[in-house]
Amino acid sequence: MNVLGLNAYHADAAAALVVDGRLVAAIEEERLQRVKHWAGFPGGAIRWCLEEAGLDIGDVDYVAVNRDPRANLWRKATHAIRHRPDFGLVRDRIRNARRIGGLEDELARACPGGTPFAGRIRRVEHHLAHQASAFLVSPFAEAVLLSIDGFGDFSSASWGVGAADGMRIDGRVHFPHSLGIFYLALTQYLGFPRYGDEYKVMGLAPYGVPRFGAAMRRVVRTDPDVLGFRLDLGYFRHHREDLGYRWEAGAPTVDRHFTPALVELLGPARAEGEEIATRHLDVARSAQARFEEVVLEMLGALHSRYGLDRVVLSGGAAMNSVANGKVTRETGFARVFTPPAPGDAGGAIGAALVAWRDEAGGGRPEPMIHSYYGPGFGRERLRSALDAAAGALDGAHCEVREAPDEDALCAEVAGRIADGEVLGWFQGRMEFGPRALGNRSILSDPRRADMRDVINAKIKLRESFRPFAPSVLRESMGEWFEVDDDVPFMMKVYGIREEKRTRIPAVTHVDGTGRPHTVTPEANPLYHHLIRAFLERTGVPMVLNTSFNENEPIVNRPEEALDCFLRTEMDTLALGSFIVTKPRPE
Repeated sequence: MNVLGLNAYHADAAAALVVDGRLVAAIEEERLQRVKHWAGFPGGAIRWCLEEAGLDIGDVDYVAVNRDPRANLWRKATHAIRHRPDFGLVRDRIRNARRIGGLEDELARACPGGTPFAGRIRRVEHHLAHQASAFLVSPFAEAVLLSIDGFGDFSSASWGVGAADGMRIDGRVHFPHSLGIFYLALTQYLGFPRYGDEYKVMGLAPYGVPRFGAAMRRVVRTDPDVLGFRLDLGYFRHHREDLGYRWEAGAPTVDRHFTPALVELLGPARAEGEEIATRHLDVARSAQARFEEVVLEMLGALHSRYGLDRVVLSGGAAMNSVANGKVTRETGFARVFTPPAPGDAGGAIGAALVAWRDEAGGGRPEPMIHSYYGPGFGRERLRSALDAAAGALDGAHCEVREAPDEDALCAEVAGRIADGEVLGWFQGRMEFGPRALGNRSILSDPRRADMRDVINAKIKLRESFRPFAPSVLRESMGEWFEVDDDVPFMMKVYGIREEKRTRIPAVTHVDGTGRPHTVTPEANPLYHHLIRAFLERTGVPMVLNTSFNENEPIVNRPEEALDCFLRTEMDTLALGSFIVTKPRPE
């Protein structure tokens, strides 16, 4: 059975292909279109997934999309009667519903020629797709499920239980109340207006103090007797107005969500590009603290309600790795799993798995231990890309050599990193999800105190406060971090052991924490080999790892890796077995 899963007509459009219960391909459209968070119909992603599996659209039995316009109809009607929202808001919702209803035509346009699609369309409720993308690929036989995001099918959060006989949703938070909208509004207030900028607030928060905590508790309210949360809607616009969520040439934009009442509460909003003041740091810390309070309070209540010691997190809010890292310490849960793409892109995987499970009569795929489901390129394809770039490489006085074997490749790369170089690492199949996890990565030495500033200023061209993460050998996690845990997808922040912090300053946050990515030989043998080579040279079992890009989507093709390498101040590029070096400065 072939099932194609889609996240369509929204940011982070993506496609995933499940064949007989096995995920064989998954990619975000942004990696092909080269527009961050690309929104719309993922035609290129669909074509690539089918080509990767040697199929055409006529071989697909089911197309599953992670939205169901029929979900929560009664809630939608009740809200419209009570609140009389702006007509533009209603029109926008109707237009999106019609788009989802016209998938057959879109599939025909995306996949012309060959056998036409003759299967069935499955519409999977948004939060069920989120929960499936996490629980069905988790290592847990039974777990509590919690999904939190902006909105999807008129809900912003849902919870329940996953077990051998399936998943059930026991409760929801409905529109217009949303923890994701709260964080979005505060992100915009702090002068980060672009879609997906919330991670900047999380990075800024450790520099402040939570002196606006009382104000944040007015904005987002909880009741100890009622599971969930409520917004004070006086601070928000989304429930009444058409805020113009749209995309042009695939780039998603969204209008300001907060009202003047929030400015009265917190003071003047920061303009984009304005210097970040102490007050802004404190607002960021207070917003993050309130987010954590609400999520951890919900998880504590869910632990008490269900009595299970495992929890699976999904939805865009599950990208908040700082909150994720506090779950086992503060809620009673012993283990937490978050997939590599907990947000809307991952809903493509979840929708496909729900359709396969339902039509196949149950079952689960193998637990997900890696995220390498995107394009990979063989030696000859890499050689061809190097030949095509020969003029540019010669102009930059680059040298191109090929390592004779894996040992030689890892030894040389580890030595260059230890010598202070910034190195592009392009290997194997591309990661699915927002994190570079050792196949499309920029690597450097975590022992260098100046390395964060070097990469932010000369490679990434981004704000100086933005932190970097370490890829650490799984077997060394407990020696260097305060929690010995599996973190295969870089989705948790943990404290770094105090005595180790001065040894790895480039990956130690200002509050003494780090966001580890644990590496095993089962998930990525080559990357594990490289980090072991660095350990043997330096005594440190980790490298600094950041995504291979420069204010763009993570590089996909070798041509994009070469272009990024040449236009930035990277020192070396390991392109498969090929090593490309720039002249060393005197």
